[in-house]
Amino acid sequence: MALLPILRYPDPRLHKIAAPVEHVDESVRKLAADMAETMYEAPGIGLAATQVDVHRQVIVIDISEDKSQLLTLINPEILELAGEQVCEEGCLSVPGVYEKVSRAERVKVRALNLRGESFALEAEGLLAVCIQHEVDHLQGKVFVEHLSRLKQTRIKSRLAKQARITA
Repeated sequence: MALLPILRYPDPRLHKIAAPVEHVDESVRKLAADMAETMYEAPGIGLAATQVDVHRQVIVIDISEDKSQLLTLINPEILELAGEQVCEEGCLSVPGVYEKVSRAERVKVRALNLRGESFALEAEGLLAVCIQHEVDHLQGKVFVEHLSRLKQTRIKSRLAKQARITA
């Protein structure tokens, strides 16, 4: 396994739309394992392949406290959205920024697992938010784009300033 570099907003590569995975093979399983290691090291609770500059529909999520419930979604498709919740979100591609975003409270998603088998999952609360957030990445959207233009501009300025300080 290897740690992968995470793209930082507003990198234009974060806006590329990810292609479906044609076959779940060893390269996809290695990508998912590397993504999981990268997510845990960051530390975060979700990571989309887009964030590591691989434009394929692969997501890893683990919202457990002890990192014991790794979920891999390949070619995820949200089938149903229900309810509404406002949660504070952060993103490994937008370090240090946390903002309230309105999302569905419950989702039903269909995806492939690491064996290439189709499965459906119903999620609510934090897991539902995380799934929606990561699927957005696969569609070329970063969570801050759910915010007002003013907030987006402030976030870009703050991140540019941080980049100058650390450079």
